[in-house]
Amino acid sequence: MIDVTLERVISLADACELLPRRRSGKKPTISCLYRWTTVGFRGEVLSSLQVGATRCTSIESLADFFSRISRKREKVRMSNSPPHRAKTAGAKLDALGITASRSQAGDTS
Repeated sequence: MIDVTLERVISLADACELLPRRRSGKKPTISCLYRWTTVGFRGEVLSSLQVGATRCTSIESLADFFSRISRKREKVRMSNSPPHRAKTAGAKLDALGITASRSQAGDTS
């Protein structure tokens, strides 16, 4: 929730001008920011408020939104790393009572 007494409130159009350009060299559109305030992006929604006919957000809300998205992305990267996958697979095998070690894999006795 945006606190208008503490945060710097800006329109979505002004927010578009503050954001960096994307890979294509274009700035995000108002419809993109509006979508972030309604549907969200990667499960995160940008805080906003309606001021008359204008949808607004705040500088602080933008910073928080991007921070949450970045943390989620880092968690995904960590969970997809080979060491994490091996550790997770090992834990699942242990839970099933299956032990697999490389020294045992070659034993046929």
